[in-house]
Amino acid sequence: MATHPPPESTADFMFRDLAPVGKRVMRIGLAPNFGIDADSVAHALADRGVNYIFWTPLMRKATPAIRDALARDREQYVLATGPTTAYWGGSLRRFTERVLRSLGTDYIDVLHMFWLGVGSRWSPATVEELVRLKEEGKARAIAVSIHDRQRAGALATDSPLDLLMIRYNAAHPGAEQDIFPSLRDDGPAVIAYTATAWRRLLKAPRGWDGRVPTAGDCYRFCLSNPYVDVVLSGPANREQLELNLASIEQGMMTREELDWMYRFGEVVHG
Repeated sequence: MATHPPPESTADFMFRDLAPVGKRVMRIGLAPNFGIDADSVAHALADRGVNYIFWTPLMRKATPAIRDALARDREQYVLATGPTTAYWGGSLRRFTERVLRSLGTDYIDVLHMFWLGVGSRWSPATVEELVRLKEEGKARAIAVSIHDRQRAGALATDSPLDLLMIRYNAAHPGAEQDIFPSLRDDGPAVIAYTATAWRRLLKAPRGWDGRVPTAGDCYRFCLSNPYVDVVLSGPANREQLELNLASIEQGMMTREELDWMYRFGEVVHG
């Protein structure tokens, strides 16, 4: 089981060396798929230190800013992407080569098979192609996104994967039992998404009369777990971006804050 010492400073909380890609990253990543404009994406990447980018070609509004950032300093940024579906090895290769051309880069940092078990198939052909693309240097690390926690735990124990992208939030903390104990010292790294449980954690459920979390609270909750390397955020505008960044500058949640988040998440989950 992997061991992660608690952060000694706010900087340790906000940044982490992401071993599979050999880069230091801000632990809140940008997913520009909820309407954020191109200027705000450029601001996040150039001025605010955000350098983990979760992107697909469908996120057209953000593409020029991402292309510019990669051209400016390729080694500064981590680009995570993948095809919407990956049932065959050939589709993985065609997607990879198309992205390399369209973004003008020599490699993808994190090449995903998305929604494993629903939109992608873990077959010998797809796994072999992922590994081959990594060996060729077209991808630095290979990953899947997955909701099946038991299967993710098994893949963490025995697979060539470098990263797992998983659902983890106060309403769905099951990764703490099903995935995190299976992580080895050498990985896979963990990328958390759905931190707000699709915004369900941002409004009071029936019967709750206490404080309601902000999106920033949800990101801090995720990052307060030492097994989470990066949490993805999807701000709709620059104001939300700045609020999210300001929130993680507060550092790790206290025990009292974590207990509050767990209680709220349990009520939300129902």
